[in-house]
Amino acid sequence: MPKTKTRFVCQNCGAESAKWLGRCPSCNEWNSFVEEVVVKENSRHQELPSGLSLKPVSISRVEFSDQKRIDTLSSELNRTLGGGIIPGSVILLGGEPGIGKSTLALQLALRIKNIKTLYISGEESTEQIKLRANRLGKNNENCHILCETSLDRIITSLEDFNPGLVIIDSIQTLFAEYIESTPGSVSQIRECTSRLLKYAKTTGIPIILIGHIVKDGSLAGPKVLEHMVDTVLQFEGDRQYLYRILRATKNRFGSTSELGIFEMLSEGLNEVLNPSEILISHSEEILSGISVAATINGIRPYLIETQALVSSAVYGMPQRSSTGFDLRRLNMLLAVLEKRAGFRLASKDVFLNIAGGIKVDDPAIDLPITAAILSSNADVAIPRKYCLAGEISLSGEIRPVYRVDQRIAEADKLGFTKIIISKANQKNLIKTSKNIKVDFIAKIEQLPKILFG
Repeated sequence: MPKTKTRFVCQNCGAESAKWLGRCPSCNEWNSFVEEVVVKENSRHQELPSGLSLKPVSISRVEFSDQKRIDTLSSELNRTLGGGIIPGSVILLGGEPGIGKSTLALQLALRIKNIKTLYISGEESTEQIKLRANRLGKNNENCHILCETSLDRIITSLEDFNPGLVIIDSIQTLFAEYIESTPGSVSQIRECTSRLLKYAKTTGIPIILIGHIVKDGSLAGPKVLEHMVDTVLQFEGDRQYLYRILRATKNRFGSTSELGIFEMLSEGLNEVLNPSEILISHSEEILSGISVAATINGIRPYLIETQALVSSAVYGMPQRSSTGFDLRRLNMLLAVLEKRAGFRLASKDVFLNIAGGIKVDDPAIDLPITAAILSSNADVAIPRKYCLAGEISLSGEIRPVYRVDQRIAEADKLGFTKIIISKANQKNLIKTSKNIKVDFIAKIEQLPKILFG
């Protein structure tokens, strides 16, 4: 009887080792090596897809026709995918538990009524899925449910059923019987994705895979999983807030600069077509410590409210707290204000919040955050129809931002009367609307005079 061969595989990055290691030399993760049984190559499905030619073909002779995308009937999802779902593509949708991945996928299956959709669940029963569909308030005769985790039985069902769209929730629950490791391991995820990818490419049926993420926010499984699929969508947001951002981190058939914004309600995910109107306060009372930032996420401009509170430190050590913004960046801006503009904030508590629970990485939010801090410190409100956009350097200089014309156009559309931007943007600025005034600033010490006179 032949001896069973085993190997140790890192469950974080997929690195292999002949013996167990406490720390992975590739990704430096601790206690991630798991012993797996080696499967002989002849037991794997290695046959070539039908119609695949091994003869090299000149690229000039390759016949090409524009593929008609499948309309998801969701403008935000279509925007993120680049116009819709390409037939034969494999899409990986990842996100934190409870963020809304399964809800988004089920809404998609219930919304598309002209295509036969198969929703394969390895985590829920048919009754649970039906209960969620009732909560969403939708029904679709062309949406079919299959609760199965065996890859071989799933492939057989796909060949018999011949759907137009397949949704699998989730890839970590599937297993191939000829792989000796447990479901969710690197070997299982890699093999299951490979089989499904080959099926999608040979039949032209698109497949959406829902994937789990690990504690550091990356998709669970080997990194090669993201290289195998055509599109990787990341569903982001704080479960304590309503808003969710769908971002494409990889897209072979479209731009990765687009994103979709959704609002999580009791009846499901609603599209947010104009996020600026939601992320800006409509209170009649003018309050200090609030400024409006003209920011861009991907290639989508929107205005968002930044809130700051500066108060005397009750305890010996001043507190610094930030929600939706990098705390280290906040400390840097406070140091610049003290060094370059002469504001004494070292002995005061500073609290910062970005409205809506959205995380903003745009450098142009430096200037509006600084304006909110100055407004709260002086207890003087910034005029309601003012907005700002600019990056602050360590020298106190206001650096230019990209796509400033789109930011100005968005502010003008929402009725703002003044926008403050870097003086370096002046030479590249296209003619703006007469309804909005553009003020230019070069140094951080000029900001209090521009804001408060």
